Amino acid sequence: MNYLIPANTKSGKLILGIFKPFDLILLGTGVLITLVLLTMLPMNYTWQVIVVVAPGLLSAFLVIPVPNYHNILTIIIECYTFFTCRRRYIWKGWCVKDVKDVQNNK
Repeated sequence: MNYLIPANTKSGKLILGIFKPFDLILLGTGVLITLVLLTMLPMNYTWQVIVVVAPGLLSAFLVIPVPNYHNILTIIIECYTFFTCRRRYIWKGWCVKDVKDVQNNK
């Protein structure tokens, strides 16, 4: 009666085992904006090419898979949440009464 749980069980819920629907929407929007800019703007100089290609490259960078996280966008959101949320952690563990006793003895 041994049960084997694969390490990548969450990837079955993802599109192509990598992307969430929002990731594909973000990538598609960035590529679409890049394609529209390619047809509308002249690209005579290097800086114009960089401006035109930037939305597609930025959206592709955000959805790149990263080990231990889902993608770069997830890392940015986690860092933002860490730095903007409260930092006071309330202990509610199984030995919470022991902690109060230790503090009272000091």
